[in-house]
Amino acid sequence: MAIYSVAQLRRIERRAAQEGLDLMARAGRAAADFLAARLPAGGNVLVLAGPGNNGGDALVAATWLQRQGRAVEVVLPGDPARLPPDARLAYAIWREAGGRERSDLPAAAPAMVVDGLFGIGLNRPLESDWQAMIDTVNAWRAPVLALDVPSGLSAATGQPLGRALQARWTLSFIGTPPALAAGQPCLGEHHECDLGLSARWRAQALAD
Repeated sequence: MAIYSVAQLRRIERRAAQEGLDLMARAGRAAADFLAARLPAGGNVLVLAGPGNNGGDALVAATWLQRQGRAVEVVLPGDPARLPPDARLAYAIWREAGGRERSDLPAAAPAMVVDGLFGIGLNRPLESDWQAMIDTVNAWRAPVLALDVPSGLSAATGQPLGRALQARWTLSFIGTPPALAAGQPCLGEHHECDLGLSARWRAQALAD
């Protein structure tokens, strides 16, 4: 396991962006492959895309899953025009691929859920609308794949900022913040994907 603080993860992300490495594309593809290997035949996927780059990762995953012929539904509560640039591009690609989205949860639970609501940057208590969404998903008891960190959990402190989403699996990208390395019940099975960034490259990115 590679242990990095949230600040270090951000530095690595910035260095990758400077070098033209599309980490969002890599993360979304990795998430889609991870979930596809666990999705039962004919099972549908609900992708929760939040207002930041974590939502962009989720949209990339949704696009790949749809291209694979999976039944995918996207929930995007926020305004797509207010997404960060990379996430906005991921949204445009989702739309070009024929994808559509809704702003609220469906009535019935899906076979699996992708949690891309909030990533490592969440640093304040959840607002009531987000909390209600997370509570509903938890009540479904459908298997959840959380991207980076289950929504509602602080990556910096390891403490919940409300009632966190309960994941079956958590897929951390690049590395794992120290507060999560010891494990938390809501993480479920914790997996890590380095997105093709070697340990040497990451060390150099932090040293520069």
